[in-house]
Amino acid sequence: MIPERIERYVWPAALAALAVACVLVLRPFFSAILWAAILTFTTWPLYLRVRTRFGDKPTLAASLMTTAIALALLVPIALAAIGIADNAEVFVQTIKSWLARGLPDAPAWIGSLPIVGPSIQERWTAMAHDRSTFVQAVQPFMGTTKSWLLVVGQTLLEGTLTLLLSTFICFFLYRDGDAIASRGRRLVTRLAGASALRLVDVAEGTIRGVVYGIIGTAFAQAVLQAVGLLIAGVPGALILGALTFFLSVVPFGPPLVWLGAAAWLWFEGSIGWAIFTLLWGGLLVSTVDNVIKPYLISRGANLPFILVLLGVLGGVMAFGFIGVFIGPTMLAVAYRLILEWSAMQRESREPSDADV
Repeated sequence: MIPERIERYVWPAALAALAVACVLVLRPFFSAILWAAILTFTTWPLYLRVRTRFGDKPTLAASLMTTAIALALLVPIALAAIGIADNAEVFVQTIKSWLARGLPDAPAWIGSLPIVGPSIQERWTAMAHDRSTFVQAVQPFMGTTKSWLLVVGQTLLEGTLTLLLSTFICFFLYRDGDAIASRGRRLVTRLAGASALRLVDVAEGTIRGVVYGIIGTAFAQAVLQAVGLLIAGVPGALILGALTFFLSVVPFGPPLVWLGAAAWLWFEGSIGWAIFTLLWGGLLVSTVDNVIKPYLISRGANLPFILVLLGVLGGVMAFGFIGVFIGPTMLAVAYRLILEWSAMQRESREPSDADV
């Protein structure tokens, strides 16, 4: 009797306590582990090709893939973080010199805007002809801007450390991935039955499609943004390109960068380059979001806008800046699994031909 009670109550309680303890120990590293798992999973086909190319040596192939991930993700982000931290003071001084020159006269089309146009033009004209009024209006934002830039640089540095840990974890996931996948599938089958493997396959396709779409689009937009701003002579073009990489997850994110750059060029008197930046951003940078992303996510899940937005915001609050990618991916998997599970339920309720 006593051994049966131990087996029925004590062992499950002990295992539950051990699981809670493991969660508490790994909690500080959860975002790094989760991102490493997503990266390893989405790049697994490439890892298999590398492993085959180098004589089926898992350790060597894992080392090469880990190095490639570090070069592709860590180096650009680290450079962006260092650049933001180093150029925060320069940026503030540039803004101060721009403020010292004052605003130009308002464009004629401002006054023709419905409802708010006349009031904006009146306010603009007052600040343009009275530099003290203009400086007084924007001065409170100067200290905030500098502090914000420093916070952004610090956040990127912290994120770089998280990515470094993720890259380190990726090595072990690559090397032992076959065993982990085999044990995981056996566990899923034992807990939920063979039908659960269909949901696992759906989750696999969704993760790959969404991550390819998010990262592929982000990378393409960041490169195009940086190239266009370098051509136009905008200072900090590489940093703005890195910023575009993260903003590309949010709809209308990249236009905030190229519209701001075009406005800066306009006020600097480079009207031609401002128009070039507008055309480059509108015709190339933002078009990528409508062409590359649907193609790459075609095998994943077409997330509604509200889920993308909540995924980005919630992911950042839960996991730091890496949550920009983790949040939408997790919501995409959940969204697609719910749809697939609903379809399976309908199929199970529909009478078969034999029943009829």
